[in-house]
Order: sequence, then C-alpha cells, then structure tokens
Amino acid sequence: MSAGFQCKKFYVAHDQCAMKVGTDGLLLGAFAPLPAPDSDILDIGAGSGLISLMLAQRTAGANAIDAIELDPAAAEQAAVNVANSPWPNAIRLIKGDILTYSAGKRYRLIVSNPPFFQQSLLSPDKRRTQARHTDSLPFGALLQKAGQLLHSEGSFALILPVTSSREFIQLARTQGWQIAQHCTVFSKAEFSKADKPQRSLLCLRRTTGPVATVESQLVIHAADGSYSAQYQHLLGAFYLKFPDGADNV
Repeated sequence: MSAGFQCKKFYVAHDQCAMKVGTDGLLLGAFAPLPAPDSDILDIGAGSGLISLMLAQRTAGANAIDAIELDPAAAEQAAVNVANSPWPNAIRLIKGDILTYSAGKRYRLIVSNPPFFQQSLLSPDKRRTQARHTDSLPFGALLQKAGQLLHSEGSFALILPVTSSREFIQLARTQGWQIAQHCTVFSKAEFSKADKPQRSLLCLRRTTGPVATVESQLVIHAADGSYSAQYQHLLGAFYLKFPDGADNV
C-alpha cells in the first residue's frame, strides 16, 4: 500500500491515517468555493490534511485554515504534512472533536468529507469505523455545529454518496439550510441504468433570502476508461499526470 500521495506542489503521507487519500477528498478540495482573501476556513475531519492543503494551494496561503481531526495519529501526520508543505503557516491543526470545538470567530468556508455509513457492518479497525460511520459524527449534529460556526454569508461544502446525500439534504432543509450548489458525480461517461451516480458535491448556505440551486454533473472517466477532460480540468493543478490547471478553479 502506498505511504502517501504526491501532488504537483505538495506530498501527503497517509500511512498513519485510517482513511487514505482518495477521489472524494480530491474532488471536494477542488470543488469547494473559495471565500474572499484573508477570511477564515474550517476543515472538519481533516484526516491526512489533503483538503486543507489543496485549499491552501488554491488560495496561495492567503486564508487562515483551521483543520480539526479527532484521531490523534491522523492529526499528527496531518501536522507533519502541513509543516513539509509550502504553506506551513496557513494551516493550524487542531486535535479534537468538532462537536466540542469552540471558536471565537465565524468561518466563511467550512468543508467536510464526513463519515457516511449508517446501519452497516462495523470494521474491526476502530479508527476506520470512526472515520467512516456516522456514529462518530451524526448528520444532524454536523449540520447544527456547522451552522453555529459558519458566517452568515459563508458556505458549507461537503461530499457524500448519492444515497446518503438525499437524507442529508432533507435534514439540512429542516434546519434552515439552503442548497446553493449540487454537483452529481458519475464514474463513467455514457452512463446507463447500470452506471448510477456515485457522489454528490454539495454547497450549503444559511442566508435568509431564497437561494436558487445550481445543478451540475461531473464525469470522472471518459467512455474509453481514461480520465475525462472535465475531471482533468478540475484536478489539473494537483494531479502530476494532468495538464496544469488554475489553482483557484
């Protein structure tokens, strides 16, 4: 198993993390809408620090990023990854539980690649179970905490399996959230009934006025199995083998 993942401008070691660098984190790190320069960002469940590092690259280190991680081993490794990156002063690693976290500020952007398995078999690895199952961070509690920490003009971006996202969206609306963006992610082009959507990239707001949801689709693989031009454009600033893309896409 790989000890880490090499991006164009930074390296993410993940051998001490229950959840390794994967497509979900890469998608969210590139999708999340950037706030204004000098405004604060919060990464809930930072893991290896991948998403925080992607946001630091996209903002050229101009935004202060707080990254909170419950698992001590993952938090330690994320701190090392940050220290070895080009933006060691932009990201602050916090070892702790987001549900008990208190901040004396409101964030303009909150991102999370949260646990999403519900009512499924638990892994014998307790750290992996914590990272993957909603027992450690129920959707309702996550939404409530994000609402407490988000600036009135801020955005909450996250990625979920399509099946989980339906419940999450319904619950979010009951708590006063509005869906500003909803990108449905497909694994393959020319999808048929067998090629169902895999993930939902969401951007939520808490504004009082009506928000029109911007719907979009993203296809990861072209019909021939190669990465699609759309996916390469989104991740071009990070994947070594993709043509260069803008950091702040």
